[in-house]
Amino acid sequence: MARSLLVGAEIACPTNAGAATSFGAATVVRLVNTGTTPHKITILEEQSGNGIGSMTLPGGSVEYVEKRSSYVIFSADAEVLGTRVGFTG
Repeated sequence: MARSLLVGAEIACPTNAGAATSFGAATVVRLVNTGTTPHKITILEEQSGNGIGSMTLPGGSVEYVEKRSSYVIFSADAEVLGTRVGFTG
């Protein structure tokens, strides 16, 4: 069974492209939608940069996103929290 290694503090995702975060140059980010409604998350090359991809997190869901360390993430709502993680065993 894979486990998550916490490597950073959990924070609310920024809600605009200009404030998007790399979560401390993370290559894997654990995202959780603490709300009950779906919220879109977007990955960019850099703050306010070109979009790499996006997806919708259903309410109450958890997703692990793998990305380049320089890429940044923002969400449509601050109910989405993220933290830098690694995988163990």
